[in-house]
Formats: sequence, structure tokens, C-alpha cells
Amino acid sequence: MGVSGPSGRNVLGRAIRGQRRDVALGSFLGAGHQAGEALVPVLIGLVIDQAVAASDTGALLRWLAVLAVVYVGLSFSFRFGARAGERAAEQAGHALRLELVRRVLDPRGGAENGRLPGALTIIATEDAKRVGAVNMALMSGMSALAGLLVGAVVLLRISVPLGLIVLLGTPVLLWLGHLLSKPLERRSEAEQERAAHASGVAADLITGLRVLKGIGAESAAVARYRHTSRASLTATLRAARAESWQSGMVLALTGGFIAVVALVGGRLAAQGDISLGQLVSAVGLALFLLGPLEVFSWVNAELAQGRASAARIAGVLAAPPAVTGGDLPLPRPVRGEVRLRGVSHGGLREVDLDVAPGEMLGVAATDPADAAALLRCLSRQADPDTGVVELDGVTMCDLDPADLRMAVLVAEHDADLFEGTLHGNVGAAAPGSADPARAMAAAGADEIARTLPEGGDTAVSERGRSLSGGQRQRVALARALAADRPVLVVHDPTTAVDAVTESRIAAGLREIRRGRTTILVTTSPALLAVADRVVLLDDGRVVDEAPHAELVRRHAAYRTAVLT
Repeated sequence: MGVSGPSGRNVLGRAIRGQRRDVALGSFLGAGHQAGEALVPVLIGLVIDQAVAASDTGALLRWLAVLAVVYVGLSFSFRFGARAGERAAEQAGHALRLELVRRVLDPRGGAENGRLPGALTIIATEDAKRVGAVNMALMSGMSALAGLLVGAVVLLRISVPLGLIVLLGTPVLLWLGHLLSKPLERRSEAEQERAAHASGVAADLITGLRVLKGIGAESAAVARYRHTSRASLTATLRAARAESWQSGMVLALTGGFIAVVALVGGRLAAQGDISLGQLVSAVGLALFLLGPLEVFSWVNAELAQGRASAARIAGVLAAPPAVTGGDLPLPRPVRGEVRLRGVSHGGLREVDLDVAPGEMLGVAATDPADAAALLRCLSRQADPDTGVVELDGVTMCDLDPADLRMAVLVAEHDADLFEGTLHGNVGAAAPGSADPARAMAAAGADEIARTLPEGGDTAVSERGRSLSGGQRQRVALARALAADRPVLVVHDPTTAVDAVTESRIAAGLREIRRGRTTILVTTSPALLAVADRVVLLDDGRVVDEAPHAELVRRHAAYRTAVLT
């Protein structure tokens, strides 16, 4: 998926084609309903002419029976037709949500670039729903068109001028409605963009609520959200004004059109060209036509909003990947040798690094941005600007990102927990039926389980907010250890725990990862002390490497980064 991905029109077309059977069924049944509705005033006119005017009780009963049959038929047609249309709308929206989730979770990444998580949520929910609803609108429009055609044919049989007015006037009304929907389409797209941004800002602020309270930045956060929310409200009001203006104008045009039909029908009746029953039928049909024409107004608004939402969905689906995918298989078995040759990315400059299979390497960076850049390269969230990263002699760029992450796990400092149980979080990535108890003990998460009311089966709230910062860190580290990858990269996994717990975790980490390649990107003295050797990154370059104690003794920059 790249820059040549689908356009908004493609997204809309696929959403409709994928549900064509339900749309066709719903349109057919809806057409039956509308045809039945159109026949009701015709039958009433026949009752007047053939039963009431002639005082024929038998004819009256027969036509009333026919009316009852028509009402039963149009009732069932509406019920099952609407069911088919709703099913098409929901299934199309569901399919789009799945497609968006697959794109967001694609190992090559890129879909999230330039978008807050809340914005992606709005696109995957509200925009997908609006595009799916186009199926219902399409079905309703085709049903309304069938009703118009039936009404026009009946009017032609009653009077050619009346039928021609309907047949010639309807396309003009549809064209005007389409023109009037253009401002609504533009403003609807702006409304969704602003709403998505406001949702993203809100999610961002809620996620960092503890930090905001800690630094006393609540007022600044409130001001930021107030500004964003006000912009969203302004866009929503503009879209609402555009929708009301469009609906009002279409309704006025429709009312004028119906008035012309009624006026011509009345003049024909006054001249004796049509009977009383036919006049009643003509007036009844004119009133009936108001319904289908109002449906067309609604359909135009739905299509305008659907097109705007489809364009936003297409923007996510067509987002270029952050990294390209290779086709070489993973080395078998994965020994865990990692090499960086001339890697430059972000603040990193010509970094050369060798990690032997089974080695525990510490990496201390004087600038946190350099550590983040290294993690992006090792996890293939981004490829180096220059240089290569290799796994067992194979360039990572030549490996499929999904396969690579089965061999190399990068555990970020701010990794989130999921809603579920404590054991469920730790064992989420564990291979097979592996027991996570050893990983929990190594990460110190077993202590957390002992303090909770239901132990490891205690429920964990969304993002692990029911746990403290240190508890979340230990559970996230236990999850990374339980995955048992050949290469594990951990980033500052103990910043929120006390010194005694940190020392225990360091020893447990050393023991459980024995014989497995482990890279500790941290400035924690306790963790660096258990590493086989430590590499110092200063100003984006590797400036020294030695055991922790040796670097403390001989390098001032290392002492500053690690001991202060």
C-alpha cells in the first residue's frame, strides 16, 4: 500500500459493489413499496369513480379488498427492504473498519504519520459508518425513483401534460439538488477533519493527564483543548448551516414542483378533461411525490457526506509505508547477531556497532533523541538514512517487517498495557502455552500479583491505568520477556521503580536472557552493571565501549549520563 493507493471514489465504489446483492434486493423491495404507495391514490380514485359515484356496494368492497392487499404488500416490502439496506450499510462499514485496522497495524507502518490516535479512531468509526450508509441512501434513492416513475406513468395515463411535467421536472430537481450538495460536501469534510483532530487532542491529553497534573499544566491543556474544540464546533455549525440551506432550498423547489402539478390537475378537472376520481388520484399522486423528492434531498446530503468521508479513509489507506518490505526469509535458526554499519538516522551519525549472539549489551546515550533514533532503526519503524542494520548477516531491509519482529522485539519505554487480566497481558505474546511465571519473576511482576486482590487474574483497566507507573513498567517488561524473542531490545524499563526493585530486576533480566541477545538502551547503573559491555553514544556517535565500571572510571560524559 503506497502513494498509488485507492482514491475516495474507489473507496466509495468498493463499499457499494461489495454489498451489491443486498443493495439490489433492498432496491427491488423498496421499489415495490414505493409502487404500492403510488397505487394507493389511484385505487382511491377508482373507488370514487366506480363505486362511490355509481353507488355500487359490491365494487366498493372489491376495491377495498384490493387496497388491503396493496397495503399488506407495501408493508412487507418496506420491512424487508429496509432490513436489506441496513444490513448492506452495516456490513460495508464493518468491512471498511477491518481494512483500516489492517492498514494501521501493517508492519510497514506509515498510516499513523501526521495523525493523532484519536483522529484514526474517528476515521475508523464515524467515517466508515458514513461511507457504509451510502448503501442505504442508494437503495432509498432507487426506490424513490421507482415511485416517481410509477407515479409519472399513472399521470400520463390520466393526462399527458401531467405526466410530462413529472418526467421532465424530476431530472431538473435532481440536478439542482446535486449542485446544492457541493458546499455541504466541502464543509462536511472540514467538519470531520476538525472533529477527528479534537478527538485526537482529547485522547492525547487524557493519556498524559498524570504528567499534566504533575507539572501543573492543567490550565494550558484546557486552553489548548478549548481552542481545538471551538474550531471543531465552528466547522460543525458551518456544515449544519450548509445542510439546512441545502435541505431548505430543495424542499422549496420540491414544493413549487408539487404545486405546479396540483394546479395543472385542477385546471384539467375544471375543464372536464379528467373525472373527479382522476382528479383525486392526480392530487394524491402529487402529494405522494413529495415523499420521493424529499428522499432525493436526503440522498444528496448522504452522498455528499459519504464522498467526504471516503476521501479521508482513502488518505489513510493510501498512506505510504514508513519502511519497505523485503522477501528474504529469516535466518534459521536465528542466532541473534546484530550489526550496524555506518548508520545515520535522526541524531545518529555513522554508527558502527557489533552485538555478538547471546551477548547482553548496554547502550548509554547522552541524548535521549539518539536512543530513540536507535530504537526506530532496530525495530524497523524507520530505515536508516544511510548505512545498514543486519541480523545474522542479512540486511534488515531485505526481510519482511512482520517476520523480522518475530525475531527482534523492541520493548519501548512507554509500552501500553491492554484491558484484561494481569496474566493475560504478560502472556499475550508468549509462544504456545508457555508459563509466564518465570518472566513475571524476572521483571518483578510477581510481587504485583501477590498484592492484587485476585492475583494474576486481577483485571487491568485500559492502558493499565489501574496500576501505578512502576507496576505498569514491570508488567510491560514481563510481557517482553515472556515473548522469548532471539533478540530483545529494552528501553529504560525501570525508571519508575525503586533502587532495590531495580537491582532485583537487573539480576532477573541477566538470568532469564542468558544465551539470548539482549540490548539494554538505558542510563540505569543497575542495568548497565549486568551487561557484558556498554557502548557510549555521545553526540550521535559511538565514542567508547567497555564494561560499566571501566566506563565510569575513565569517561566523564558517561558518568554525567549515568550517575547524575
